[in-house]
Formats: sequence, C-alpha cells, structure tokens
Amino acid sequence: MSAPLTLYSGPLSMFGAKAEIAAREKGLRFELVMVPFAMATLYSPKHPEVERINPKRQVPVLVHRSNGGPDLELFDSTQIFEYLEDLAPDPALWPRETAARARARQLELLSDEIYFPHIIRLMGLQQTPDDPAAIAARGAAAGFYGRIEGLLADGRAWLAGADYTYADIAFFMACIFGDRMGAPIPDQAAHLIAWRTRMSERPAVRQVAGAMGRWLLGQHRPLPAFVQAMV
Repeated sequence: MSAPLTLYSGPLSMFGAKAEIAAREKGLRFELVMVPFAMATLYSPKHPEVERINPKRQVPVLVHRSNGGPDLELFDSTQIFEYLEDLAPDPALWPRETAARARARQLELLSDEIYFPHIIRLMGLQQTPDDPAAIAARGAAAGFYGRIEGLLADGRAWLAGADYTYADIAFFMACIFGDRMGAPIPDQAAHLIAWRTRMSERPAVRQVAGAMGRWLLGQHRPLPAFVQAMV
C-alpha cells in the first residue's frame, strides 16, 4: 500500500479491537496508536487527533494518508470496517452473496446495539449485582445467548453460516466484556462455547484479545479463563 493506515484505538476499547482484528485478518499494514487510558480518568484528556476527527471524541479512528490528495479520516468501528473490506476485499469478512451479507450485517448490528447495551448497563452496577436493573441486564444477555445458541445449533461453524465474518469478531469481543461484567456465556450453551473456542484459536483474535488481557492483568483486574488462555 502506497499510503499508510493509522488506527487509533485504546487498550480497553471493544470497538477499536473489532477494527484492529479485521485489519489483521486482512493482512493490512497499519500503524496502531493506543491512546492514553486510565481506569480512574478513562480517556481524559482526549487524544487531539481523536477529538479533531470524531465529533463523539471516541476511538476507533482510522486515517488513510493520501499521496497528494486529502487524507481519508473515518470513525465508528463498522464504518471503518466497511472501508477496510472495500480496500482489501480478500480475505472477505462479509459473505459474497447478497442475502447472506445482509444477515451477517444484521448480526453485527444486533451484537453492538441489542446485546452490548445490557453489558454497558452492568458496568455501572458492579457494586450492586442484586439491583433489579443488574438482574434484568443479565437476564437480557442470557436471552441473547440463547438466541445465538439457537443459530449455531444447525451445525454452522460461524454466526452467519459457513463464512467467518465481522459479525463473529464483533460478538466475540462483546462477549469478553459480558463475561467480565458478570454475564458470561452459560456452560450449557455448548454450541456457543465451541464457537468461542474456534474464535480464540484465530491468530488475529489471539493477538488483539491477548493484548487486552495483558493490559487488564497489568491493572490487577481478573480475566475470564478463555481470555487468560490467550495472554
């Protein structure tokens, strides 16, 4: 590639990790900038490039520098991925067939917008696990696991079918946070746990999730066993 890519992420950014895994799966050459993050202050002060590019002042941000023309600057993990998919179509991380691609995109959306909000809710309720809101959030997460377990029960290897896709990346990273926040995949969800094992064996996933795990260990935070195995 004549113009370098720079991906701004954070050590504990699920959405940044999604984009990074996709870039590594595609074998793209890129510079990874981990912006400063601390448990006490989070991302404050904001990284100036992230603040300049993204009105939401959040990672991930992708910059593709141009030779002579304007740089391309993107934010939002899904928008970044769609660009990477166009930039490097092989290996594909969306199915080629139109309907299958639409289903995979919907699964990625469900992970981000239906499942993960319950995990975000649990982040603020770690000290009060018996709060009705925490109980409801764990119940909703369990219901989503049941939905995905049902999809995998037909013998498919990946969420969208035979093809490994960005939907798998999105849900795997979300599940790490779900487990950490007290809403793990239940032991009886055998198909879902087998899928998680397949995900954990992918080199790009191990590299990114393992780095996140090492950062958490450095903060003396507990890790789910399946993440510990990738560290």
